[in-house]
Amino acid sequence: MARSTRWLDWSVLILAVVLGAGSVALFAWPGRPLSVPLNLPEPAALAWDASLSCFFFVQHSGMVRRSFRRRLSAIVPLRYDGAVYAIASGIALLAVVVFWQPTGNRLLTLEGFARWIAAGCAMLAAAVFAHTIYVLRPFDPLGIRSIWANLHGRVSRPSSFVARGAYRWVRHPLYSCIIVLLWAEPDLTSDRLLLNVLWTAWIWLGATLEERDLAAEFGEGYGSYQRQVPMLVPWRGRVDVVPGA
Repeated sequence: MARSTRWLDWSVLILAVVLGAGSVALFAWPGRPLSVPLNLPEPAALAWDASLSCFFFVQHSGMVRRSFRRRLSAIVPLRYDGAVYAIASGIALLAVVVFWQPTGNRLLTLEGFARWIAAGCAMLAAAVFAHTIYVLRPFDPLGIRSIWANLHGRVSRPSSFVARGAYRWVRHPLYSCIIVLLWAEPDLTSDRLLLNVLWTAWIWLGATLEERDLAAEFGEGYGSYQRQVPMLVPWRGRVDVVPGA
């Protein structure tokens, strides 16, 4: 492998890890330590926060579409596809973290037993989230597996569709856990309520759009899975998936 190509592989890989994982860690950090105050009145602050959210939604859901990725493959090597997406998503999410304007207008505060219930729901969601990532191994949310394989002279194999673990309860368990984590916040301010509502709606819409691509990629196997397992709410309980049912 040419030195310049190897250098580019490492640069893209490191950027994907730093921006992709770093922005998520900062977003989940209580208090948003890097927030830049703009000193806006509450209505303007909420409108600004909504705009930031929509900016992230358009980037995140637009770039993940198969049609966009086909156009991207004509510009950059295919092995960078996932990493470029992670880098762009990291930049967009970092903009949300840095420029989000908290209002401080507290609408609801859970106390006593209710606060413990909220904390328990958050811990359960976090545990299911971690277990689901383990079940998905090798999990590649940052799109670096193909780059890593290229650096070591290997060919990255395409993933196959398998329903196991929490995927027998809902089709998108990671999204379900994120929704629970959003709403398990015991101190609800007006900007937090806005975030919860907008991001829950976007997760539902994004999952719906994502399923079109999954159905196109995996064919009737995924269509059968859709008919048997709920999308986000496990109202059927654990389902033993039957191929072609």
